Amino acid sequence: MALVRKYGKPNIFITMTCNPNWDEIKRELLPGQTPQDCPDLVDRVFHAKLQELKKKLTKEDILGKNKYKLTCTEQYDLLISAEIPNKKKYPRLHKMVLMHMTHGPCGTLNPLCPCTKDRGTCKNHYPWPYSETTLQGKDLYPIYRRRENGRKEPVRGAEQDNRWVVPYNPYLLRLFNCHINVEACGSIKAVKYLFKYIYKGHDRASAAVREGNKADGDVDEIKQYRDARWVTPPEALWRIYGFDLSQNSPPVMQLQLHLPNMHMVSFHEC
Repeated sequence: MALVRKYGKPNIFITMTCNPNWDEIKRELLPGQTPQDCPDLVDRVFHAKLQELKKKLTKEDILGKNKYKLTCTEQYDLLISAEIPNKKKYPRLHKMVLMHMTHGPCGTLNPLCPCTKDRGTCKNHYPWPYSETTLQGKDLYPIYRRRENGRKEPVRGAEQDNRWVVPYNPYLLRLFNCHINVEACGSIKAVKYLFKYIYKGHDRASAAVREGNKADGDVDEIKQYRDARWVTPPEALWRIYGFDLSQNSPPVMQLQLHLPNMHMVSFHEC
């Protein structure tokens, strides 16, 4: 919140996901290997891509400088798209949007999808309604332009249109060729979500092993319960390599408050 007080609410929220089919990964695999067999290689390549993204944002200012705030929907449209591009005019971008930036199918098209299961509808609100223009949202993000232009493409066994597109920046998508969600922050609520996203703690799993042919069928839930920490191979290697899990820039120093005559005193060895 100190950063928000100094610089105002965030402009852009970006989520970048590793693409295991990057050329830098596939060309280093031995015959018969898959990216899942080499989490160390995947980690190093993703870390390099992440550093390049940070350089583009902070050094080259490709999305603008921090002091230049996004103030209107026309500025949102210059940076963010939520539509399927023209296949003839932008064939490479068109292919990447269908591969990385389409959600689902879920909802009635696939009730067993994780975002829909036990809910009936998609928790991420897909498919979004058509919108001829970008509108300033009342919640976390604006309502992006999703025109009903007749573009429909087969994606993962279902026909999808602009209502299923995850917001993206065309330049970043073509540069990194991976799922890279770019959103305009329309509310201070994004700060709360951001810190919850980063500091939510490690993943947990409950596991138990018992005889499968047990006759009585009784289950001792207390005995079988295990509260375990779940660490995947990529996360383990990420920590082993010493890569940063999070970073504040510029750094914020927490200052202590003291009552009168209760100041902390430190002595340095001569």
